[in-house]
Amino acid sequence: MVCVGIDVAKDKHDCCILSSEGEVLADVFTIANNAEGFGALLQTIKDCTKKSDKIKVGLEATGHYSYNILGFLLDNGLPTYVINPLHTNLYRKSLSLRKTKTDRVDARTIATMLLSDVDLKSYTNIAYHNEELKSLTRYRFDKVQERAKLKQSVSRLVTILFPELEHLVPTLHCASVYSLFSEYPGAKQISEIHLTKLTNLLIMASKGHYGKDKAIQIRDAAKVSIGSVMPAKSLELKHTIKLIQELTSEINEIESAIQQIVDELDPPILSIPGMGIHSAAVILAEIGDFSNFDSPDKILAYAGCSPSTYQSGKLTNCYAHMEKRGSRYLRYALYNATKYVCYWNPVFAEYLAKKRAEGKHYNVALSHATKKLVRLIYAMEKSRQPYNRIA
Repeated sequence: MVCVGIDVAKDKHDCCILSSEGEVLADVFTIANNAEGFGALLQTIKDCTKKSDKIKVGLEATGHYSYNILGFLLDNGLPTYVINPLHTNLYRKSLSLRKTKTDRVDARTIATMLLSDVDLKSYTNIAYHNEELKSLTRYRFDKVQERAKLKQSVSRLVTILFPELEHLVPTLHCASVYSLFSEYPGAKQISEIHLTKLTNLLIMASKGHYGKDKAIQIRDAAKVSIGSVMPAKSLELKHTIKLIQELTSEINEIESAIQQIVDELDPPILSIPGMGIHSAAVILAEIGDFSNFDSPDKILAYAGCSPSTYQSGKLTNCYAHMEKRGSRYLRYALYNATKYVCYWNPVFAEYLAKKRAEGKHYNVALSHATKKLVRLIYAMEKSRQPYNRIA
């Protein structure tokens, strides 16, 4: 067996090749992060191996820096292992008491880990292409968070410019209100609109939901409004609404791409009552290959949903809090999915009620339901059976 350790960086990669006996076949050498460098690495691996040799290539999970070389290795049929940097760091410390960390040392450490760690599982083409779904779901998450902040700004600005409007509509964040403020960003401007023009604007924006009565109500409120006349704030409101509309259009485009991938995957977990497509997409994207996890508990630990324990001598912590060290995207999706599943699924609703009856706080009870949901998801994805077959 031949083990290749690669320390990934932005512009170059340091590589080391060892035999199964630990013999250095190619001492640490550096390749450029380009096609020529990748070709040189492949040629060096071929020069150091025979056709009968089993090859293992390892590299750290370094975010987007590793995408290109990982794809190159998989396309060339090389079994590749993506290692958590935390594991590499702990392993390096176990080899020496010295605080030595360089790219050359890391390359050799990764190669040595491949020799010693039989539990490592190779990265698959499925996992590599699953990165597409992960990129989309994380991109959507960030866009939604960005839009939420802008919506808070709209609420703040409306409180300054036309505070009475909030009591006249179910929500400020609807097409009718956005269209109104895009044209007339303030109580003073709204109070001066011709009633017919205001009515037509509301009818068009609300698709007939609002009409003349609502127009009269809004204009009358605007005439006696305590809202400030501040051109700067009005301009900010118009621009903020425009940004929200642009973000919404981008989010819709991202969601269409996610929908297309999920349709191709056809995951069994979508058959769980209350499981939405976006939560399911994040869960599938963040977990990736379920064969990498020996049990549902490993997934919970990866999501940072496992309770942390501290015990030393006679001291033991009384309250075990969640670790929150794993994927925040997966943790958020699991808790969000659990809320909806507990609402729509009678089995989970009963389970949540049972935990609440035991005196547990809602969040604690929900965490128990999350564990139950993860066990169900794990069983369904491993068996590829829909919910009605598993339940």
